[in-house]
Amino acid sequence: MARLRELDGRLIFQVRLTPKGGRDALERWMTGADGKEHLKARVAAPPEDGKANAALIALLAKSLGVAKSSIAIVAGDTARLKTIAIESTVPAARLQTWGD
Repeated sequence: MARLRELDGRLIFQVRLTPKGGRDALERWMTGADGKEHLKARVAAPPEDGKANAALIALLAKSLGVAKSSIAIVAGDTARLKTIAIESTVPAARLQTWGD
């Protein structure tokens, strides 16, 4: 299954987030038990009041060199597995091979 898909001019992918992970880091692509791939990430922020989600968006923006406003969590606000949409101006190849 593809890591990334394009929909309405945005790249869509999944992230498995570990809040209170000690540090902010994008780690690598993993394959879940369902066979779907997700990007593994951790943030130091706790999972309360949207702090971990905000930290994830900031981490993705910094790592990919894009504005935070170009990234959105479109599903999974309160779950560890989140669906992310990002404006497709980000080079898909860079995101596709993250951590490989």
